[in-house]
Amino acid sequence: MTDEPRPAGVTPPVAVVFAATTFVALTIGGLGVVSLVRDSDVITVAGLGPIPGVLGIVVSVALFSGILLWGLRASPPGYLTAVPCALGGYIGELGGIVLGGVVSGADLARAVAAAASVALGWPGAVIAVAALASGAFGVFLARTRGGRPRWAWENDEDDDAGAAGTGIG
Repeated sequence: MTDEPRPAGVTPPVAVVFAATTFVALTIGGLGVVSLVRDSDVITVAGLGPIPGVLGIVVSVALFSGILLWGLRASPPGYLTAVPCALGGYIGELGGIVLGGVVSGADLARAVAAAASVALGWPGAVIAVAALASGAFGVFLARTRGGRPRWAWENDEDDDAGAAGTGIG
């Protein structure tokens, strides 16, 4: 280990990982809850199987993450970076559904119809809101300049005073 202090705050790649994980959790949870409440399927085109939904999420997260990482290059990054993240998550989901529909053996028309039903229905709104919130969360993490939690006796300024006050040493 070196004695060099680590930079304060969360690095952009770490912020992207946390934001992408939050995006996946909010998307899957949001789609599940709204689907349950509305008693309707997320992808309404029958016979496509699970592959379009899975590829939709994978492509959506990849596009979301790339856009967020690009947006976090600024110093400090702005919260408006969340808007392109929301668009990227939304468009990535639609493209992934089309790709997944074709990969699963359906014809292109059914794959596009599935993506259109997601785009024009409630699932598209859920995905966009989840990406918007997660993008803002990623920017918030990158802008935070806090360090790791420290106990009172870990202060570097007075090494002996912390131990003397606690009865240790």
